[in-house]
Amino acid sequence: MRLAEIATYVNEKISSSNITLNQYVTTDSLLQDKRGRECAQNLPPVTTNLTHYQPGDVLVANIRPYLKKVWFADCEGGASSDVLVIRAKNTNDTTFVYALLMQDSFYDYAMKGAKGSKMPRGDKDQIMRYEFPIFSPEQRKNIGKFITDIESKITVNRQINDNLEAMAKQLYDYWFVQFDFPNEEGKPYKSSGGKMVWNNKLKREIPDGWSDVKIKDIANTYSGGTPTSTNQDYYIGGKIPWINSGELNNPVITDTSNYITELGLNNSSAKLYPQNTILVALYGATAGKVSLLSFKACSNQAVCGVMPIDENMTTYIRYHLASLYEHFIILSSGSARDNISQDTIKNTILPIPRIEILKKYEDIVKPIVDKIIDNQKEVENITMQRDELLPLLMNGQVSVNYHLSDD
Repeated sequence: MRLAEIATYVNEKISSSNITLNQYVTTDSLLQDKRGRECAQNLPPVTTNLTHYQPGDVLVANIRPYLKKVWFADCEGGASSDVLVIRAKNTNDTTFVYALLMQDSFYDYAMKGAKGSKMPRGDKDQIMRYEFPIFSPEQRKNIGKFITDIESKITVNRQINDNLEAMAKQLYDYWFVQFDFPNEEGKPYKSSGGKMVWNNKLKREIPDGWSDVKIKDIANTYSGGTPTSTNQDYYIGGKIPWINSGELNNPVITDTSNYITELGLNNSSAKLYPQNTILVALYGATAGKVSLLSFKACSNQAVCGVMPIDENMTTYIRYHLASLYEHFIILSSGSARDNISQDTIKNTILPIPRIEILKKYEDIVKPIVDKIIDNQKEVENITMQRDELLPLLMNGQVSVNYHLSDD
């Protein structure tokens, strides 16, 4: 069978003036590697007609199909022109269509018909000719339910992590922005009348006894590099994780799909970062984003690694740099390549609390970060199992039977 036999493109329109920001979907707001979507940055600057999607539609980015950007809509809204909105002809096939478009083979197929070199765009007619085996209606329903059940588990873990990350950031803000860390009596320092002193470098008051330092005074920093792409010896069979700036969308990095060889590492400016290095994206779509590296890895030149000399400062420095996102974006907008320089990171001034306060904060937040890492690893394991099982389901090598599991 072909995709066109069970699904069609949505052509209905909705005005951008009739939707909220959270209902607006663009190729940029769709996340690569089948990770759903995030809220768009802003609505169109002028009122325009958008593709009107409904719950149960499947939205696929048609620019650079190899990025595998797909989302199963759970609400109504509008999508930009380079987002394909695909709707099942029969409502019973809604989740099955989503399962079809979650396959790696679908994106490989879409790329074969894509036009353009720098920004390849999928051929809409060719996409609808995508073929798949014939299944009974019950089989299609079971495959769709199996995939959406897996996605629900992934979504729950990500929501838990979002909440945990928000808790850690809130504590940072309470202790180090509002300065209401617990004093000797366990009461909020500033709110309880703790002494504050003016700091000329920071242009603000900070608690008495605190000092100011630059990042370069308390951490080692260096950016990465890219081995020559034409030398396959630098990549094929590589076992050294190699992070690119696009991966800094998550607060913690627990895995990567990019690797280089030791020869590639030694013949480039890339350097191996230790575990718990703080990574800052210097340019690209994620410029200014900050992530914690949970394993040894290197990176490309669009990433700056920050390695605190004292491990008790790791979490504090990470959240401080993350809090400067808007500041970094403003600084980068005036540069030639819209990038943040490594010197900007090195010369960032921050207040330094007393070591006992930093240690107490680290003791509270580290278990939260560890739980985020565990949850993220579980998501990656489930995702890997999904991607291994899906082609087996689609070629009939394995099957699911919900009559046995719906009790």
